[in-house]
Amino acid sequence: MVETFGFKKRGKKNGKSSNAGHVTGRKKKGKLTARERIQLLLDPDTFVEYDKFVEHRCSDFGMGTEDNKFPGDSVVTGQGQINGRLVYVFSQDFTVFGGSLSGAHAQKICKIMDQALLVGAPVIGLNDSGGARIQEGVESLAGYADIFLRNVLNSGVIPQISLIMGPCAGGAVYSPALTDFTFMVKGTSYLFITGPDVVKSVTNEDVTQEDLGGAKTHTAVSGVAHRAFENDIDALLNLREFFNYIPLNNKDPAPIRECQDPR
Repeated sequence: MVETFGFKKRGKKNGKSSNAGHVTGRKKKGKLTARERIQLLLDPDTFVEYDKFVEHRCSDFGMGTEDNKFPGDSVVTGQGQINGRLVYVFSQDFTVFGGSLSGAHAQKICKIMDQALLVGAPVIGLNDSGGARIQEGVESLAGYADIFLRNVLNSGVIPQISLIMGPCAGGAVYSPALTDFTFMVKGTSYLFITGPDVVKSVTNEDVTQEDLGGAKTHTAVSGVAHRAFENDIDALLNLREFFNYIPLNNKDPAPIRECQDPR
């Protein structure tokens, strides 16, 4: 009974952000929550969540308190379907510690990447992360190494797609650059190794987030991103359409649709 009650308490807390004010602020910017993004991307009632009650294991710097632990940590992972086809997905939650990557966060992502490779299904990452979780130090960095390894091993075997949906910095930008397709959202998503403040302090150069790593910079100058969309909803709906044109793996034939043109 005690164990059951514990799961009920954690279940009620699951899905809540670390700061409700963050959710309100994001809504004003037209951003969806991590779970709303998954719901919009996948077919209705097909999402099966993995590791819903996993929490970070850090006890340093006050992280061990109950107020600093959230079921699922800062990422939602699982499998579902897009137009009836299997896909594995992770969606980083910026409202929980800025979507930063902890050891548990990395293990959740690695788990679905391993499962996707095993069954031959694409992986889609909805990226919205401030980078490594500094409280966890090298454990967080080791988590990135595990993800990068899988990016390389999965390359050419299963499609890997990244949709940048927020300000991603530091370690959070390397994995999307290793994936097959990278898309961004105009005005709200950024990719840079280090932000404008650090650039200013080191080079004394004034640069905006948009100029440093915005959607226009990466689609028109650096070539890191393939396309940018107007907002979260536009990006996710276009990603659903794009998914129809790619094979599930390197042994799967490209999808064929019957032509509806009467001419």
